[in-house]
Amino acid sequence: MQTPLDTAHQQMQEDESAAPAFYERFLEAELFLLLEEELNGDRAKPMILETSDGALALVFDLEERLAAFSDEAHSYVALSGRRVAGLLAGQGLGLGLNLGEAPSAMVLPEDAVMWLSEAAQNSDEQLEARPLEVFRPTGVPEALIRALDSKLANMGGVVSTAYLVSALYEGGEKGHMLALVNVPEPAKTGVSEALSEALRFSGIEAARLDLAFLAPDDPHLAKFKTVGLGFDIPELVLPKAPAPVAPGMDPDKPPVLR
Repeated sequence: MQTPLDTAHQQMQEDESAAPAFYERFLEAELFLLLEEELNGDRAKPMILETSDGALALVFDLEERLAAFSDEAHSYVALSGRRVAGLLAGQGLGLGLNLGEAPSAMVLPEDAVMWLSEAAQNSDEQLEARPLEVFRPTGVPEALIRALDSKLANMGGVVSTAYLVSALYEGGEKGHMLALVNVPEPAKTGVSEALSEALRFSGIEAARLDLAFLAPDDPHLAKFKTVGLGFDIPELVLPKAPAPVAPGMDPDKPPVLR
């Protein structure tokens, strides 16, 4: 079975410029971290493989790949790639991804794990200044548009619409701004983190993108609609009865390593 990580890894092998897209896919993916023993409350002890590349924790993007890696049954926990990187950073560990026969099998050294952890963090400054004027977006790299489109496509139910514009600020500074409409207050931090991540993984050096959260009745919204590049955000369809999640199996609620 070809997974999204397999496809992204193959594209990276064929074209080095596709590397940011692979690492972005890694951070978004649900991964299964192999454990030395069963979860103890919220504590997890990852299985460590000693190799010539150093000590490695092991993750797989399919349970079948995890099972095929070893003849013995092992415990594991499901985490997003960004959570895996955050948990392992600073632990002196590299990461073995899909080791075995998978097309995306690779080793990420300790410094790569640290870099991924830092890339997943939202370190962008929140800017309060409003632009003096907004215009039709010009000079926007295609890679950034693709990255934003990919992120926003997964934000149904959180962002109703979004518009990208060029902006003129006080002092004559120019930049780009993304207006996000009707985002609930509790979701703004997560949305900011995800879009900042898209910017970092677009492969654009020193790129800047300001975010504006607008209410549906904001008087500035009409201007954004008129001149902005709109993004299609699919409507979220909620399941009738979500399945219960076993302790430690929620990718967004990871255990604590020990």
